[in-house]
Amino acid sequence: MVITVSLVLLFGLALFFLLRFKQVGPGAALTSAMFGFFLASTGAAGPINRFAESLIDAASNL
Repeated sequence: MVITVSLVLLFGLALFFLLRFKQVGPGAALTSAMFGFFLASTGAAGPINRFAESLIDAASNL
């Protein structure tokens, strides 16, 4: 769990800087994929899924 959280922070920070400096390319794609992969295995996965479901429900009711 500690390693997963550390990797989420590492990839999240790298993704932040890639997007901040507009360095979007294959490296940013790999970084965002790895960030998502490791984020999904943390405790944040449940609230993120519920938030995404509520956004989809709200959009479908428009």
